[in-house]
Amino acid sequence: MKLLDFFKEEWILPELKGTDKPSVLKELADLLVKPSGVSSPEELLQILLERERLGSTGIGEGVAIPHGRLRGLKRFMLSFGRSTHGVDFDAIDQKPCHLFFMVMAPENSPVENLNLLGRIAKLVKDSSFKKKLITAQTRREIFEVIQEEDERY
Repeated sequence: MKLLDFFKEEWILPELKGTDKPSVLKELADLLVKPSGVSSPEELLQILLERERLGSTGIGEGVAIPHGRLRGLKRFMLSFGRSTHGVDFDAIDQKPCHLFFMVMAPENSPVENLNLLGRIAKLVKDSSFKKKLITAQTRREIFEVIQEEDERY
């Protein structure tokens, strides 16, 4: 399963403006409103916030993988955002998150959903990959870093 199968360059925010969990989730969700076919960003935001109430998707070491399932979605969609300052995302290590991979999944895809989340988690364990994402200057450079890493595996 490749990230680029579900990801477009325009779904990247090189610098998130949000300073808290809800505002970061809204920015990431806003990227996918039109392509997902939902009527408003609040619909996606509500799904993400409900998932966060079950437990934080901040996996530690500066990374969060917020995700949710959307009824009627035909295929997975992935957006990415970066915060150079970091955001308190209630991560398991209690450290700020800088890199956010947001996944919207079709409602009836539990196995594929776990596979995609696992793939992202595996990629972000590589400290050189994370460093490249932090130091990339533009949306295009971030996309190329993800593309390069995605093609390696």
